[in-house]
Amino acid sequence: MAHKTGLEEYYVIRNQKKLRFGYTTGSCAAAAAKGAAEILLGEKKISEVELMTPKGICLNLELLDIRQEENSVSCAVRKDGGDDPDTTDGILVYALVEKIPASSDPDKMKTETETQGTRERILIDGGEGVGRVTKPGLKQPIGEAAINPVPRAMILKSVEEAADRFHYEGRLKITISVPEGKEIAKKTFNPRLGIVGGISILGTSGIVEPMSEKALVDSIRVEMSQRRAMGEEYLLVTPGNYGADYLKEHMELPFEKNMKCSNFIGETIDMAIDMESKGILFVSHIGKFVKVAAGIMNTHSHCADGRMEVLCAGAVRAGGSLTCAKEILDCNTTDEALSVLKDHGILEETMKILMEKIQFYLDHRSYSQILLGAVVFSNEYGYLGQTAHAAELIQKLTKGEK
Repeated sequence: MAHKTGLEEYYVIRNQKKLRFGYTTGSCAAAAAKGAAEILLGEKKISEVELMTPKGICLNLELLDIRQEENSVSCAVRKDGGDDPDTTDGILVYALVEKIPASSDPDKMKTETETQGTRERILIDGGEGVGRVTKPGLKQPIGEAAINPVPRAMILKSVEEAADRFHYEGRLKITISVPEGKEIAKKTFNPRLGIVGGISILGTSGIVEPMSEKALVDSIRVEMSQRRAMGEEYLLVTPGNYGADYLKEHMELPFEKNMKCSNFIGETIDMAIDMESKGILFVSHIGKFVKVAAGIMNTHSHCADGRMEVLCAGAVRAGGSLTCAKEILDCNTTDEALSVLKDHGILEETMKILMEKIQFYLDHRSYSQILLGAVVFSNEYGYLGQTAHAAELIQKLTKGEK
């Protein structure tokens, strides 16, 4: 019989499919820490723990690979991302809880406590597979384990409650580790953020909601915040891998400053304004940014398409015939449509019109509060055009202006 976690009745409906909720690495770490602390201090074996998440959902999580020594206990909780695409799904998150001998050097313990930023009674650190912060701008200081504030608070609360329940007044150290973390981190944003050696222990609600866009937007915000902390006032942004590849191969700009925004053009502009950035240069494939020419600021296909309709409208404005318009509307890809425009001799003029529209809607989104521009290309046709402010942004980025 499958272990019941308490999430069995929690789901969302997307595209006529029922998608399960899951729980975060932060919940795994807190539950493992709670279990290890209760076994260590209560001197009684248990196989599961209850954990109340910030979301208000109570989880019942199984403890695995329990290892007990005289003054320490280690155990793990298996991550379940539900039906959300998640590179950490199925991994084991471990917590080692150790009693700190009273005879430890008090000066050393005081220094360690201050470094950890936790209460003197309980120290929290990361072990194998948990990343360590090497750059400013994140929620943890440089040198600290990448355990975000909410998971850290969940871990602390769980262990404090166990200590109080069993009347333990000594010090404890909790080490969170993820044996698979180092390899998994290569598939995440962590290397770009300067988090080395493993994954981050994440989660603001303790619960993973399927296909959540919020997590991706939050990751964009974290990277932008870091770049702002490093003094970068002009941002270089690509929606995806095509843009990053084009930037690297065809543009003489500092590639290392490139950050990705996925489909969230509008949110990226909003965040940049909120963080008092001075400008953004987008480098994008036509397949995404043609939508911006219609004022579409989330370019994911489930939000809006209209690529052919926008290209068709641009072609008509450029003097294209009814036959040309119909051929574009029958195309499946933007490269096919560009071929039609080229055959009718209006590719350059159509792109010029679309660049004007893209600039208009970028400025409209920002109310012209910051300098915005875009360079647009196609994999087959290469450079297609750039908006009015792109040249100025390229110059500032090339000079390294902050």
